[in-house]
Amino acid sequence: MATVAGMDERPIFRRLAPGALLAIDGALAVGYFLALATFPMTAGTAAQPLRIALAAGIALPVALRRRYPRTVLAVVAAASIAAAVAGLLREPFLAAALAAYTVALQQPRHRREPTLAIAVVSALTLVCGTMAGGGGPDIGLVVVGAAVTGAAWTVGRAVRERRMWVARSAAQAVTEERLRIARELHDVVAHGMGVIAVKAGVAAHVLDARPEEAREALKAIAAESRAALTELRSMLGVLRSGDEDPLTPAPGLAELAGLPGRAGPAGVRVTLDVRVPGEPPAGVATAAYRIAQEAVTNAVKHAAPTSCLVRVTGDGESLQVEVTDAGPGRRVPPPPAGGHGLIGMRERAAAHGGTFDAGPLPGGGFRVRARLPFERSPA
Repeated sequence: MATVAGMDERPIFRRLAPGALLAIDGALAVGYFLALATFPMTAGTAAQPLRIALAAGIALPVALRRRYPRTVLAVVAAASIAAAVAGLLREPFLAAALAAYTVALQQPRHRREPTLAIAVVSALTLVCGTMAGGGGPDIGLVVVGAAVTGAAWTVGRAVRERRMWVARSAAQAVTEERLRIARELHDVVAHGMGVIAVKAGVAAHVLDARPEEAREALKAIAAESRAALTELRSMLGVLRSGDEDPLTPAPGLAELAGLPGRAGPAGVRVTLDVRVPGEPPAGVATAAYRIAQEAVTNAVKHAAPTSCLVRVTGDGESLQVEVTDAGPGRRVPPPPAGGHGLIGMRERAAAHGGTFDAGPLPGGGFRVRARLPFERSPA
């Protein structure tokens, strides 16, 4: 359950320890027993022991309703029927209603025996009340008791369904947040690691023949490592921060200007063509930046092209992102990859109701395209 500033938002009874709940139910059971046993009735003194026994059978099991809900319902229902038939107690159905609520709250949907048991108990109570004649209970009161018990069951079932829905929603939110964090980590780390892997391969390849070039590659590795570490620390700081801490702004179209400097040390010349009128929604702008960043990273890692064009345009309703590389340049040993880059880009586009495609060009090179609408189309 979500909390705000360290406060538990659950209802107070769900925050209590089992022992405290047992004590509360015990006090409730004793109080109800005393009310039943001392309520004025017309029965003679001879019936008093039976009256007290029935009151105990109806009220006292309520103390264990959370631990043994089905057993408590059966015992309370049987005692309530006996009390109704004998006419010794007034309003004996309150405990049955509470027990029915507890069973409905705790039992899975597919276990329908309690529902059947309540129906049978209600029918038996009506039949027994009719057979008792003038000395039996008021039939209207019995009907009210059955209705209250059924209503309690319905409320318990509704509360259970509500709690299950809240739990499913919370679990889904956690899953979505984990996926978001995984994508952010991939975006933050993959670009830097891709450049580092390429430059490390270059350094190893030219170390003996061209030591100056190897030295420049090592400098690029050091610079890229520091940049990646700074981004990673920034993201981890956001994850650790509380609601009262200011969050680091998400990257947008302005951060596209940093792509040429990040890819340059790997020998890739990145050209930017950004023509977006107005200010697109922040989420769409972030997705556009991440897709462009990942496309450039993939080009550096897998093709080592000499040039790469990043074009981002807008028409007031959507952003179009297109990243095209010129094809393989100087080949270096490619690092192992899991194919998560294209999957992540496709998921980002889909999350905004957009489209995505990627593939080789007929004349050589590779192209990534995405369209990100400002508003999702209704399903």
